[in-house]
Amino acid sequence: MTSSPAASGSQLASRFGLSDRIFAGPAARKLAATLEKGLIEVEEALAAELGSADPLVDAMSRYLYEAGGKRVRPMLVLLTAQLGEGMTPAVRDAAVSLELMHIGSLYHDDVMDGADRRRGVPAAHKVWDNSTAILAGDLLLARASRVMGRNGDVAVDLQSETFERLVLGQLHETVGPGEDDDPIEFYIQVLADKTGSLIAAAAQAGAFFGNAEEDFRPALREYGERVGVAFQLADDVIDLSANPEDTGKVPGTDLRAGVVTMPYLLLKASDAPADRDLAQRIDDGVVRIRAGEDPAILDGPLAELRDHAVTNRTHELALSWTKEATDALSVLPRGAVREALTRFARQLADRSG
Repeated sequence: MTSSPAASGSQLASRFGLSDRIFAGPAARKLAATLEKGLIEVEEALAAELGSADPLVDAMSRYLYEAGGKRVRPMLVLLTAQLGEGMTPAVRDAAVSLELMHIGSLYHDDVMDGADRRRGVPAAHKVWDNSTAILAGDLLLARASRVMGRNGDVAVDLQSETFERLVLGQLHETVGPGEDDDPIEFYIQVLADKTGSLIAAAAQAGAFFGNAEEDFRPALREYGERVGVAFQLADDVIDLSANPEDTGKVPGTDLRAGVVTMPYLLLKASDAPADRDLAQRIDDGVVRIRAGEDPAILDGPLAELRDHAVTNRTHELALSWTKEATDALSVLPRGAVREALTRFARQLADRSG
């Protein structure tokens, strides 16, 4: 396979989500141009890291990379690096490593969730099998460690801590809450670990390896973690979308596979008889699907859930977490970087609106 062709100008901006909603005004457009240049370097480095002399390994490890992706985490690394010296070799390595970790985790997530599609293409375990997809994910995680390890103990600690939280989040999601756990609070912690930790690592890494002020790092960690939770809450709404182009997956993929989402949890917490009835019909449908029935049996109940007040409430929660994320940026100097971070967070949450 060949590497993804590098785009230029507005094509590259569109690919990486660098829309006018994030970069408005002359200073912001200059910043966007800097990020676009840096993302080209990151993309080339990603392609190099994913190369292999073994054709089978090459095809498996590059599969989801070549399926696309917005490169959200590398963009955040490069963006927060502008608070300091900008692109440095260590900043580039951090961007590459965190994206490799993200892609590797997708192989694992799709196996565990039983997802059929990812980024508009069949999930890797559908193309090969579960064991092969897991090993491909392991390979990418190993390469992520190798790249990050080039920059010393601090880099290794950041990568290790992030990976540990990813695993803990997936483990807790798999096992589920205990009897004394509040299901909604438990779910938020899972989101913070599975999604927020990686975005928080990206936001911190750019500032740290770009040699920005040390005081910025805790604020960027909080920003990234809260953005990650908001991002996933928005995805919970998008998962119910009637338009598969929004997700690259069949509407309600997560719930059909028995993976809980915030709208479902809010529904289960309701005492209203109609809500209890809908929750029971969803539960019964999941059991029947696991027994081999057509997943389409949940089309009706999931359409009801999509139009239910709990789904709108989930969108409101995404906006609330976004506000908390942007409030954390108050320690940063006013300017194009802070404004871009604010607009970026808001755009992620608004995807579900």
